[in-house]
Amino acid sequence: MVSIMKLIKNGAALGIRGPGRPRDEEARRRILDAAIELLEEVGFGSATVEAIAERAGASKATVYRWWPNKASVLTEAFRDTWAPDLAFPDTGSLREDIYDQLRRFSAFLITRKGRLLAALVAAAQQDEEMATALREVWIAPLRAVSGKVLGRYRASGELAVDVDLVQDLIYAPFYYQLLTGYKPLTRAYADAIADAVLAGVMRGNVA
Repeated sequence: MVSIMKLIKNGAALGIRGPGRPRDEEARRRILDAAIELLEEVGFGSATVEAIAERAGASKATVYRWWPNKASVLTEAFRDTWAPDLAFPDTGSLREDIYDQLRRFSAFLITRKGRLLAALVAAAQQDEEMATALREVWIAPLRAVSGKVLGRYRASGELAVDVDLVQDLIYAPFYYQLLTGYKPLTRAYADAIADAVLAGVMRGNVA
């Protein structure tokens, strides 16, 4: 299984600047812990850089040394805390990988973690800083992980369409249901999406 945490720690791969010194890393960790606590307690709208810094025992300048705004620190805190739950499988079977990923993503979204993600996505519709952080800090790293696995299936010829398109097909229905609540996010729904995606992207199924 590809490690999300390995990619998260790779600053060059994700475009995230590492702190460098142990003391800095301790302060950075306190800030991220404070950020996720405030996100859970008061939500994106009410959380502030001042409150994050105060809870972490740090200055605002320290926060801004590593993050340009509150959206970035809150989103990174969310990612570091829960992205490992969504590590993309790498079993050697495209079918098994897709089914496993969608089942776990569906299960993730019906928890409080999913509700927080929904709040971040909703905030991104009105807040450009949040929209940028969501794309660059949450979505891009997750897609980098899944893209690495799917890229091997594409290279072997098992995957018949573009990797980016496959990722759109995999994840878009779940974000739609997360935001609209039109259908419950069940294992059966995840399997139905997996069936549809695989029917459309696997070599031999595509005209």
